[in-house]
Amino acid sequence: MQDSVQDRGRRAPTHLWIVAVVATLWNALGAYDYLMTRMRNMDYLSSMPGIDANDLLAWVDSFPIWAQFGWGLGVWAGLIGSLLLFARSRYAVWAFALSLVGIVLGIGYQLLAAPPLRGAEGALHTLMPLAVIVIGVALFVYARAMDRRGVLR
Repeated sequence: MQDSVQDRGRRAPTHLWIVAVVATLWNALGAYDYLMTRMRNMDYLSSMPGIDANDLLAWVDSFPIWAQFGWGLGVWAGLIGSLLLFARSRYAVWAFALSLVGIVLGIGYQLLAAPPLRGAEGALHTLMPLAVIVIGVALFVYARAMDRRGVLR
């Protein structure tokens, strides 16, 4: 059923702003990680527990182009989707959908080609990609629900 124009103009619920803030912070962290890795910032990469910075760079450099594209798409579309939630734009749904495509490509490959780890840090490096997947799906579902309720315009 189509929402009327009047319904689309109603006030946004408080939880929209909370989700938008948390989603923007989450996706900004992902963008920071992406930029620091792509810019080969050794101080940043050396701070990661359980993995040598040079080994990490060699692993990232070994990604096929589609996985590298997916990683970038997932990060930047997620950040754009979060900002579009602030604007109450229905295009947030599309941005989060694109982010999910990127997550499937980038994280999917990363889960298959596990990073070279030292010590018992493997659990963290497995849980983080799973968290990215769960949060990516949750943001898409949330944005779609807000669009269907007429909160986004």
